[in-house]
Amino acid sequence: MDELLRLIHLVFTIFTFYYVYYIAISLFSLYRKKEEVTTPPKATFAIVIAAHNEEKVIGELIKSVFKLDYPRELYEVFVIADNCTDRTASIASSLGATVITRYNNREKGKGYALEYGFQQIFRSKRHFDAFVVLDADNLISPNFLKIMNQRLARGEKIIQGYLGTKNPNDTWVTRSIAVGYLITNRFWQLAKHNLGLTCALGGTGMCIASDVLKKFGWGMTSLTEDLEFQTKALLCGLRVTWAHDAVVYDEKPLTLKQSWRQRQRWMQGHCNVAGRYFFKLLWSGITTLDFRKIDGAIYLLQPYFTMLTGAALVYSIINWQQVNWWWFLAGFVFQYFYLALALFLERAHPRTYIWLLYYPLFTLTWIPISFLGFIHRHNKVWDHTQHVRNISYEQLRSQIQ
Repeated sequence: MDELLRLIHLVFTIFTFYYVYYIAISLFSLYRKKEEVTTPPKATFAIVIAAHNEEKVIGELIKSVFKLDYPRELYEVFVIADNCTDRTASIASSLGATVITRYNNREKGKGYALEYGFQQIFRSKRHFDAFVVLDADNLISPNFLKIMNQRLARGEKIIQGYLGTKNPNDTWVTRSIAVGYLITNRFWQLAKHNLGLTCALGGTGMCIASDVLKKFGWGMTSLTEDLEFQTKALLCGLRVTWAHDAVVYDEKPLTLKQSWRQRQRWMQGHCNVAGRYFFKLLWSGITTLDFRKIDGAIYLLQPYFTMLTGAALVYSIINWQQVNWWWFLAGFVFQYFYLALALFLERAHPRTYIWLLYYPLFTLTWIPISFLGFIHRHNKVWDHTQHVRNISYEQLRSQIQ
């Protein structure tokens, strides 16, 4: 019994350290320097969009890309029509995009499509300084390439843009996800950037210098190839930076079932990458005295800490008579006001503070999802998320202002 109690105390100590660590990091997001774009347009960009049966949304994305405040001759749009059976390719072509058609019934999914598209573009006659990766359901802010051009001129090699929500008002699920991204963008991505740590690639809104992409290759050995790419780069001393003012708006799943499947896929890939890279990254950080790598290794353990949270919650419920529930109540109140600070700093719409009331319910679903992700971490079957919200950039701006 004593050994069990010691084990429980150890788990709670690790659990507490993890959350205190991230709260401490978040304090460095209280300040944000507004991006002042002064570098003349120079860098050339390949904007790459992987699309599987996206005829309902691909058009508005391409239109928003061609409205970018950046010289048209300095960028080209490539749509990788991956195993499409609808009008995705014809719509993209009619709007001025270069279409790369791919058919492969064995290697399915966005990662494979991007790898194929990158190789085709590298073989073309035109050289690009950097690649920007977008999802077919996205919309993009007009200043995106101007900011990426400036960051590349500074010497940054891997840059993640701000991840906004295209359809926050649709359902309680999209509202919860929107709140989560507002908090993550401010308290985690911006804070890590301010500290000089590596930020996380989000799968879209990414800008990668061509020489880096050639060196590491995109690869497709997990369901989160973006996480694997940033981990491989970090092992070589390259960090991901954050561009808070370069915004990509992403369509979020409308139902809990859709969101569950998408997040389980992410956790499967995350656990797979953690299993292969955690000790390697941690050891490299210790031997080279590079705290960025140690922090990156801690991030790889995120699903495991979520599972620990679930185990601690179950233990508390089973042993409810031994638990001081006032601590839980105080923790909930602290969390609400603490997370509300992120919304305040982001100047979020007043309605998002109401959404924050049921946001904890959504976050609880991460616990079983993390367990399932760990169990199925070797499963690499891609599960496509349907996108149906055909919203223009102008409509989006009118809704969120």
